[in-house]
Amino acid sequence: MNHLAIQLVSLPAFALLALAMDRHQLDLFGRELPAGQTRGLRLAGWLALLASLAIAVGLKGWSLGLVTWCGHISLSAAIVILTMVAWERRKSVKK
Repeated sequence: MNHLAIQLVSLPAFALLALAMDRHQLDLFGRELPAGQTRGLRLAGWLALLASLAIAVGLKGWSLGLVTWCGHISLSAAIVILTMVAWERRKSVKK
């Protein structure tokens, strides 16, 4: 359950950070979002990452919590990247 809580916060954090990038906005929405929305996505992503760090450190302490958090954010980043790649390939096949 502890790992699930960290993962459930870090995964959307990286999704929000990906959506804050102009390139990914063009890929997913076909246009760039307004600057205010982009800043909001970026801020929400960083806040979610900090929240996942707080959860990890709160549950496991600083030493093991940081190690656990690094593993979870690595997994989350990989999932988001692979999802973006799969989305692009699926979009290319439909054309």
